[in-house]
Amino acid sequence: MSMTSTPMGVGRAEPRPTPPRRRPFWTSRRRDHLAGYLFITPQLLGTAAFVVIPLVLVVWYSLHEWNVLAGTFTYVGGENYQALLDDPKLPGVLRASAVFSAGLVVFNLSLALLLAVLLNQRLRGTIVFRTLFFSPVVVSLVAWTIVWGFLLQDNGGINAMLQLIGIDGPNWLRGEGTAMWSVIMVQVFKNVGLNMVLFLAALQGVPNEIYEAAEVDGAGRWRQFWRLTVPLISPTILLTSIITVIGSLQVFAQIAVLTQGGPGTATTVLVYYFYQQAFQFHHFGYGATLSLLLFAIVGALTILQWRMRRRWVFHES
Repeated sequence: MSMTSTPMGVGRAEPRPTPPRRRPFWTSRRRDHLAGYLFITPQLLGTAAFVVIPLVLVVWYSLHEWNVLAGTFTYVGGENYQALLDDPKLPGVLRASAVFSAGLVVFNLSLALLLAVLLNQRLRGTIVFRTLFFSPVVVSLVAWTIVWGFLLQDNGGINAMLQLIGIDGPNWLRGEGTAMWSVIMVQVFKNVGLNMVLFLAALQGVPNEIYEAAEVDGAGRWRQFWRLTVPLISPTILLTSIITVIGSLQVFAQIAVLTQGGPGTATTVLVYYFYQQAFQFHHFGYGATLSLLLFAIVGALTILQWRMRRRWVFHES
């Protein structure tokens, strides 16, 4: 009996290679990306419609002279920018804007920080005072300004109270030396509550153990305030200063209601001057140029404050 051997692999089917599995298009990563883009799309559309496109149009209008009454829209190139450099009123307008901004920042931040420190003492009645100081923030700006306009008149409520103690008060809104400071104080009392709340939240976030350790080392209250409190709340000081500076350069309603830029041009700030040129004198091209100047000033001051944070912001998370 003979046995035959079959060679290895003969009569055995070779396995077919498995085709590569196609990767689905809608992977979880792409779905997450799509969801993220859908969430930010409304913000992007709003930014494009209300920031980017208007800014481009303002630049375009600044290169033209647009006379609405005559219905003409003429390209003038850089004439509006040359007129900006040659404008004899512009230095006074910029000086008034600087005085208003500096006064508002100094008085607003100082008073807000003082009120926040007092209300942080956890004394009886602090909730009531906190509400009273913050209530002007939610009041209509125009209504608030109109009420103060009556109080600051020559025969208004403030002078009537001064007459009770034998003081003859000035015409606050018509005096060269009092008009600007009157407008500044009206704005300070209007918005000091907002910065007060921000400072109060920052103060309540400072650990008490730091003050206890400072007292053990012999540091007094005043030294604790400058050496501990101010450095620890410096990020909030930076935030409030940026907000206050930007708001001070955009003031309009208070000037329009209280002084109309007077007496003379003593309270004519840059925004009100832009309003006069564009909507009273119908110089829309020059008004657009003034608005670009305001945009450049606000941007430069914001960048300057942000870069200076490395020097005076000591505690930033």
